[in-house]
Amino acid sequence: METLVDTYKRNVSLGKIQREKAQEELLTRFDALRISVEKKQRKLLFSKSPVTPKGIYVWGGVGCGKSMIMDMFVASLKVAVRRMHFHSFMQEVQSSLNLARQSKVKDALVPVVKKITDELNIIALDELQIKDIADAMIVGRLFEALIKGGMTVVITSNRPPIDLYKNGLNRDLFLPFISFIEANFDVFEVSGVKDYRQTLIAGDKVYFSPLNLESRDYMDLLWSNLTGNSSHEFTLTFKGREIRFPFYKDGVARFDFFEICGQMLGPGDYLAIIDAVRVLMIDNIPQLSRSNFNEAKRFVTLIDAAYESKIRFICSAAAEPEMLYTEGEGSFEFGRTASRLREMQSKTWLNAS
Repeated sequence: METLVDTYKRNVSLGKIQREKAQEELLTRFDALRISVEKKQRKLLFSKSPVTPKGIYVWGGVGCGKSMIMDMFVASLKVAVRRMHFHSFMQEVQSSLNLARQSKVKDALVPVVKKITDELNIIALDELQIKDIADAMIVGRLFEALIKGGMTVVITSNRPPIDLYKNGLNRDLFLPFISFIEANFDVFEVSGVKDYRQTLIAGDKVYFSPLNLESRDYMDLLWSNLTGNSSHEFTLTFKGREIRFPFYKDGVARFDFFEICGQMLGPGDYLAIIDAVRVLMIDNIPQLSRSNFNEAKRFVTLIDAAYESKIRFICSAAAEPEMLYTEGEGSFEFGRTASRLREMQSKTWLNAS
């Protein structure tokens, strides 16, 4: 059987990826975990309670390849596994808890965890962040119950365990979960790897106008390069509201202009969206004017958030930045937005670390 390290080396030799020592070391740990998990499943035929293999908590900067490696691990498994974005997983858990509480069960977490552990051997959770007090208060008991129930959990995050829920409300109640992660997971930092998404778009054109078939083809090509044309819907919950991402993978999101600027979203919503991505693609930005003033105003707010957060921004638009909004209320102030759109196309911006 080909190991994950073998697969990785083959992809390096084919020029699909660049060899990184930290990634290769992480893959050896995932290879060992795969063997342990599959051995546990064989032992279940003869023993009711074989030891549950210790999970892996991978953290590192944006674009270091941690999600790619986790996906390789998931694809290699021959046991029941589910790969989810952490936010989506917690939304499912919270919904299941609400249903369980309606049945007047003594501890709603018990049936929720039992259903998960009955169906899966491994759950792989991508991009763990704790920002919601509801998640912070339940996540410790949840993970402890999952592992006690025989589940192996694999996690990726941009943060080390000690920085989770940093400065959060009632964080002292959350600290035992950090200790639990450190005691029950193999914590591994993927360090010294440059953002591969940055490399893919550095020096490339990222603003396409006018809106025509050529612009669409360029947008599709960059999307393919960044995601392998593999994506899923993702719903972000912010202050009780749901914000739908129609196309999302590993921090790369793609929207049509009216999907992101045609909704009644405010500065806080756009900050939450930007916080969830490192590359944002927007298709079909129209000519802006007094006839679509509300959309134009939201677009300005979105660009401000993207600029301040230093994310990569790729778009197709009806006109060049300076000609995108030339008449109507706010058109004079749009000059700053046009300037920012220009700067976000520059090599200095794209090559920034």
